[in-house]
Amino acid sequence: MMPTKVWPRFFQFPRHASLSVWLMVTGILITLFFITIALLAPSLEQWNWIQDPTPTSILDNIPHSPPSGEHWFGTDKLGYDVFARTIYGARAALQVVMAATLFSVVFGVVLGLLSGYLGGWVDRILLFLMDSIYAIPGLLIAVTLSFSIGEAARGVPSAAAALGVAYIPKYYRVVRNHTVSIKTELFMEAARALGASPWRIITRYLFGNVIQSVPVLFSLNAADSVLTLGALGFLGLGLPAEIPEWGYDLKVALEGFTGEVWWTTLFPGLAMALLSIGLSLASEGISEFFNPLQRRNAAKT
Repeated sequence: MMPTKVWPRFFQFPRHASLSVWLMVTGILITLFFITIALLAPSLEQWNWIQDPTPTSILDNIPHSPPSGEHWFGTDKLGYDVFARTIYGARAALQVVMAATLFSVVFGVVLGLLSGYLGGWVDRILLFLMDSIYAIPGLLIAVTLSFSIGEAARGVPSAAAALGVAYIPKYYRVVRNHTVSIKTELFMEAARALGASPWRIITRYLFGNVIQSVPVLFSLNAADSVLTLGALGFLGLGLPAEIPEWGYDLKVALEGFTGEVWWTTLFPGLAMALLSIGLSLASEGISEFFNPLQRRNAAKT
């Protein structure tokens, strides 16, 4: 009798998985789909599977051409291929989102560790500054910074910085509060008694204990960044016009929009919504993974 082939445990998906698990898997698959098409966008253009999203000559393209075999998502009022711009829009969105969240993580975690551990006037000044930033809506901060940067200096780095500044206080508050509660523990007192330097205490003992909550905030802020970037592009304050971006495409499509050219707004808007939903669903799974209490509660449902 031939032995039955048994798959490794990590290939076996639970038959009676909770709803949260299914939502997490759905979110991860949606996010991976957008990451894949963003990475393959230049290759797809090279293989002639998609057109140039910003061609210098579009005399052969008819403006507001409906979806067809030649233009799967139709063309916009400038004659640009909507399918190509939607694909490249995912690339621009993920570049800005990842850069913005990494920017806010680095500054938020570092400032939170220093503020919580040093205390005193450093903690009071940083706490006042971060609370002031946190009180202002993130979109308003991004709009103000993007307007201050100016059109000539706009690009992925400037857009990421404008978005990232608004998220720094969230990481700062979480890391600072954890640091304040941990620095009085016995193992911290023992490290100081043994002569460990503040740098060693922060990097070796504090960082590993407070960083666990950061991935949850990272995924949530990434989902929010997609919509904020779209809002900046819709207002004309996002990426330059030559870089395909969903918010800017919606702005162009709605200028003189009629119901007869529905494809110019449907596909960019749908892509923006799907990526944001995918990141939000994935963040729920990440939250359960890093929070044992939520994981036990989800297992009961």
